[in-house]
Amino acid sequence: MLSTNWQPMAEMNRLRNEMDRLFVQLGNENGYPRRSTFPQLNVWEDDDNLFVEAELPGFELDDLEIYVTGGNQLSISGQRKQPGQEGGVWHRQERGFGKFRRALELPSDVNSESVSAKCSNGILTLEMPKAEAAKPRRIKVKAS
Repeated sequence: MLSTNWQPMAEMNRLRNEMDRLFVQLGNENGYPRRSTFPQLNVWEDDDNLFVEAELPGFELDDLEIYVTGGNQLSISGQRKQPGQEGGVWHRQERGFGKFRRALELPSDVNSESVSAKCSNGILTLEMPKAEAAKPRRIKVKAS
């Protein structure tokens, strides 16, 4: 009969080391998750408009650029500047800073001349009227 000496603490240490290695690969050198400078987006629509909401707390509106091209291509870019902390020491830094660019294909064509943008409480909301060809039309059924 083959006998093995099972050492649960050694197995736990090996598992912890593997998990630490995984988190360092996925995150930064401290093992914390990488900070993303990309804003999170919500896209939704009603019959007449497409809406995009982006989380942009701490952004200066002058640092944002928004483009609609090709009828259904949206591009949002900008930069969140890192606040200066003179004489202080960071203990934790989870908010992302730096430049970002998000580009996405919208579910339908929009009228780029009539797009409006507003920012309230760190949420950018784009209202984009759908192109006439993209709007749903009710079809009347005729009785024969």
